[in-house]
Amino acid sequence: MPVDHQPYNRVDPDYFTRRGLRRYAGVASLWALAVGAVISGHYSGWNLGLLSGGWGGLALATVVVAVMYLCLVFCIAEMGAALPHTGRAYSFARASMGPWGGFVTGLCENVEYVLTPAVVVSFLATYLAAVFETPTAWLPAYWVAAYVVFVGLNILGVELSFRVTVAVTLAALACLVVFWISALPVAQFSRFALDIGAAADGSPTGLPGGGGPLLPFGLHGVCAALPFAVWLFLAIEQLPLAAEESIDPSRDMPRGIIAGFATLVVSAAMILWLNPSVAPGAFQLGASGEPLLDGFRATFGDGAAKLLALVACLGLVASFHTILFAKGRQIYSLSRAGYFPRFLSITHARRKTPHIALVAGSTVALIIMLGLWFAMGADKGTVAIQGMLLNMAVAGAMFSYFLQAVSFIVLRRRLPDLKRPYRSPFGIAGAVVTLVVAAVTLVFQLLDPLFAHGVFWVAIWFVVGIIWFALVGQNRLVKAPEEAFAVDVAGRRR
Repeated sequence: MPVDHQPYNRVDPDYFTRRGLRRYAGVASLWALAVGAVISGHYSGWNLGLLSGGWGGLALATVVVAVMYLCLVFCIAEMGAALPHTGRAYSFARASMGPWGGFVTGLCENVEYVLTPAVVVSFLATYLAAVFETPTAWLPAYWVAAYVVFVGLNILGVELSFRVTVAVTLAALACLVVFWISALPVAQFSRFALDIGAAADGSPTGLPGGGGPLLPFGLHGVCAALPFAVWLFLAIEQLPLAAEESIDPSRDMPRGIIAGFATLVVSAAMILWLNPSVAPGAFQLGASGEPLLDGFRATFGDGAAKLLALVACLGLVASFHTILFAKGRQIYSLSRAGYFPRFLSITHARRKTPHIALVAGSTVALIIMLGLWFAMGADKGTVAIQGMLLNMAVAGAMFSYFLQAVSFIVLRRRLPDLKRPYRSPFGIAGAVVTLVVAAVTLVFQLLDPLFAHGVFWVAIWFVVGIIWFALVGQNRLVKAPEEAFAVDVAGRRR
């Protein structure tokens, strides 16, 4: 690796003092952060893949995606223990591919962490409006209220933030367990889960008696279902963003993310098996915005619908709260090093939380949501938020996974002697698997017109960001911990 000659700006002596974080998180808190960020995907989103691949196609896609995430999780566990900085993906790429690699990787993550909470809060508002019979015109009020409450909780302190994370994550998992137990006695897999067939034109059609094929759309259906299977694991990769708030990141970070992934595998398998195996069946479930609630209606009846809708909000709240946490830290780390405007990384004088980053990222998300809402009207605006922004978030994640896998390979090859408290059992082969699956998933996103539209706007986001960094950002970098580490390891490889 060549010597890193990146010039850095001089900063005031108290620059990093004004950008300090507080250590608090142990293994349990990190586990909850990993699971909580993902759990809303077990409540909704995954089911849309049923109409793309049938039950068997989505199941196989889930296995493929789970293997990708397993490999990615081990890569992240190794890199996160070796580079215990809040920057995470940006930090990994900065050490392996230089400032431009770090910036582009961080920009990919920024798309995911700014837009994913917006999609989640949109689903949350829809649920709450149904419970309280609120007119559609008032949905933006739920968005604003949710952002105010949960950004506030994140600002009040890392201790409170992690306590809320643990509480809502456990409650969301308990809700899922209740559904699994209630569904087991009434599940009819062949009748309900296999009620999707392929019409003469290749489109999905319902089979009232069930008993359809496992793969009604063949291997193409498996590939087409990949972007939807991603929602069963999307955002677990955020965990190392808490590195500088973890008590012992080199030890606890690998344990937390691996335990979180194991929990999500069990939950994904149970929800994928049982939710389509009860009424109304996979065909109708494939177009539902509330699949878990549909499952509860089948097991408990319509009388408890409103109560069950409130219960279903737990998963959405868990993911919203934890991804807000990740967004704040992601913007904070890029800003502290000068890749984003530096003022965004100033932390609260007493709470030691990145309050400016949290407010700024949430404000951008709300502006985008409200812009779509008022420009397109209530109905079309809601569809755009829940469809186009969701697709943009997934595209940002796939780009990020690809670049993180590249970072892992480069670090293994160029820095074989780097101290690694934890090593991935799959090594470079696991990173290659991540590369391939992420690339295939992105290709099939582009083949779907709705997904392609979202990817187009991600490309615009990248172009604007790259122009800014080329003209301004790269001349304002600061020697933050991630930067100091990258310079140090480059010097050792002279």
